[in-house]
Amino acid sequence: MAILGASGSIGTSTLEVLEGLGAERNEFEVVLLAAHRSVDPLLAAARRHGCRAIAWTGFDDASGIVGELPPECRVFCGADAILEALDATEPDVVLNGITGAAGLAASAWTLRHGKPLLLANKESLVVAGPLLTELARVHGAPILPVDSEHAAIHQCLRGERRQDLRKIWLTASGGPFRDKRASELPGVSVREALAHPTWNMGPRISIGSATLMNKTFEVLEAHHLFDLAPEEIDVVVHRQSIVHSMVGFRDGSILAQLGVPDMRLPIAYCLGYPKRLAFDFEGYDPMAFAKLTFEAPDPERFPALRLGWRCIELGGNAGAVLNAADEVATAAFLDGRIRFPRIATIVEEVLEAFDIEPLESLDHVFDTDRRARDAARNRLLETVA
Repeated sequence: MAILGASGSIGTSTLEVLEGLGAERNEFEVVLLAAHRSVDPLLAAARRHGCRAIAWTGFDDASGIVGELPPECRVFCGADAILEALDATEPDVVLNGITGAAGLAASAWTLRHGKPLLLANKESLVVAGPLLTELARVHGAPILPVDSEHAAIHQCLRGERRQDLRKIWLTASGGPFRDKRASELPGVSVREALAHPTWNMGPRISIGSATLMNKTFEVLEAHHLFDLAPEEIDVVVHRQSIVHSMVGFRDGSILAQLGVPDMRLPIAYCLGYPKRLAFDFEGYDPMAFAKLTFEAPDPERFPALRLGWRCIELGGNAGAVLNAADEVATAAFLDGRIRFPRIATIVEEVLEAFDIEPLESLDHVFDTDRRARDAARNRLLETVA
């Protein structure tokens, strides 16, 4: 298998799962580890697993950074390093834990080659959902969602008939500002926004959880993964992060997947699918979480949430616009150039002003991404002015 984004939270959790397996560990050989600019953790993991290749997209060459590696380990650098390394190693399965639209090309490569895609890079489906699901259909390649919410839905739908589904509920912790009034949000700091109450994630995803833009992306992801209409998707705030999502059926039954908030669980599920791996893990104890609560998200506090359904309505390249504008606005907030509420307003302004077009190709996605980033940067200049 190849692990892309190997030094991030998903990548390191995947390595922990593999290293924690018993006899089933022998079923997995890590042939490729990829990262942007992380060096020491990648080298250490490559040595432990005897990898055939390492890829860095953030370096033009590896001179001066490569330590002692197995002699058979090849090093790839540059913007196309991951695709070149995938071609060289030909993995049987790819786990894509890259953050942002940068993960799209690797997702497309995986599906085009008929390989199972273990997808933590939700942006791939947000920006190019129809194209990727068509690639998966044509080449018979499964997309297994690593996101805890979509992994939960995947489990709840196993063995069920599509025509019996009535509705899904994506659960959200509500992030660090779930109890703040909307009027308080202009004054929050970057440090406060990064302090997620449940999950330990990277900066971009942590800010997305604070705005609930991350949940907006998951609405789009669910739409594409499970072929859901907008009215079949809902979001509920669940502070304990124990119920990872729920599925309702036409007979009134609801199935939910429960577990402690630890990404190793959905990763292990995807790695073992269709069987379940014997993973030594202390799971959910009903007595430790005897009270589980659910509440509707506040649209005034979380205006970004409605944009997921808006993108489904607009169709075409709307998801690519959404993601590009959010990446630019989130970076601006992290750099201290805008206040927190401006993230959602910039994204919505760019989305509503953009000329939405039918999605034609991956090149069209990349072109949309470029133009939407330019539009978001122009909005930032107006904000500063």
